Amino acid sequence: MIGMSLAEIARVVGGTVAGAGAAGPDADAAGIRVTGPAFLDSRDPEPGGLFVALVGERADGHAYAPAALDGGAAAMLGSRDVGLPGVLVPDPTTSLGVLARHVVDRLNRPDGVRLLALTGSQGKTGTKDYLAQVLARQGAAVATAGNYNNELGVPLTVLRADESTRFLAVEMGARGRGHIGYLCRIAPPEIAAVLNVGTAHLGEFGSREAIAAAKGEIVEALPDGGVAVLNADDPLVAAMADRVPPTAMTLTFGGGGEVSWRSLRLDELGRPSFELTHAGDAREVALRQPGEHQVANAAAAAAMALAAGCGLDRIAHALSEARPLSRWRMEVTDRADGVTVLNDAYNANPASMAAAVATLGAIGARSARRTVAVLGEMYELGDTADDGHREVGTAVAEQRIDVLVTVGAGAEPIASGARSRPGWQGMCVVTAGRDEALEWLRENVRAPDVVLVKASRGLALEHVASGLLEGTTITDEADAGVGDV
Repeated sequence: MIGMSLAEIARVVGGTVAGAGAAGPDADAAGIRVTGPAFLDSRDPEPGGLFVALVGERADGHAYAPAALDGGAAAMLGSRDVGLPGVLVPDPTTSLGVLARHVVDRLNRPDGVRLLALTGSQGKTGTKDYLAQVLARQGAAVATAGNYNNELGVPLTVLRADESTRFLAVEMGARGRGHIGYLCRIAPPEIAAVLNVGTAHLGEFGSREAIAAAKGEIVEALPDGGVAVLNADDPLVAAMADRVPPTAMTLTFGGGGEVSWRSLRLDELGRPSFELTHAGDAREVALRQPGEHQVANAAAAAAMALAAGCGLDRIAHALSEARPLSRWRMEVTDRADGVTVLNDAYNANPASMAAAVATLGAIGARSARRTVAVLGEMYELGDTADDGHREVGTAVAEQRIDVLVTVGAGAEPIASGARSRPGWQGMCVVTAGRDEALEWLRENVRAPDVVLVKASRGLALEHVASGLLEGTTITDEADAGVGDV
């Protein structure tokens, strides 16, 4: 974050400086400077940072402000005076966004930061992780941690930028109309991408068309000379070209896009290699993450990077060296005895579930190893929930997965879908929850089995994956990272 005094922060957000006495009898709290990022978790304080004290249903962040400042934070942003240096405002969430926009405006000089934003129903975080590593070859880059993509996550990302930052890559999610428009007012993009429109959170939006209406707000926010990066293979996304301002440009990606791929092949672990193509030129790319669906994510990142001025050579090289930056997204780990676990437990929707199952099936087909899919419920599908789960079960059967383990009552339609597919010779195990699933897996999984673990975030199936792993070697060197659509 760019250094700011509490007095300056208070002026920006329309708040008041508080806690002078707490800073010492002769201290002036207004003179305290915040030099580190804003943060929410007092257990992980940022030196010189700004602790944001939120009042939620279960906890009041103000109670944790002393621990945050004891841990090295400079001050807090809150709604109540607790005798500590800080800035008081009626609504810390709104003020955080105002402060972030102020920082963007200060950094947005002619030679300053270039802001890129992306949204989509699936693949946002993977694409953002690819993009961040490509941009880092061009200059200092700040990107969304994990999937911090909402009204808190976007400003927290922006407030990690400083005068040295050249690129700011921001993931944006939505729970309804107007949400992405609001995020774009906090972090106005120069380059904006829409990856796809799926059925994730269909229960909240009601239809894919409504999801598309919300996603398209990101391209409507483009300035003169901005670039909209759109998926040519998704009709609802391709149609957003009509919503791009007339003074902005459009660049497409996908099998039928301007940025595309050819000569795709998968190795034994399902990791794709291909030729990345643009404007008649091509460069070889070999991705480290498994899954054919990663190719579209990489192409989207490449298109955004091209729009930002990166060359195709550098993009291809960076994509080939890119590693996962966010946990539990096709995280490949080998157990000491030879069992391989694909931990994709961060989140799930029908499209991402089918893609993960296809990856597992491809690994099994190429390696002749037994495949085990451990699948839990997908949340927020509304009236389409049963159909969506049965479709995943059909995908399990079509991919000839050897063993299906469903976790929880909500996932039982997956089992029904698999069993209803004629000719499937696999085994189906229905479990009541994580503990029962893990117990079955521990007793029945053996080398050289390959096990996929995936469900919506609320089921926390990463505990099943970690319970399977003892004495592990991480194949893809995944690092820890930090949800909306």
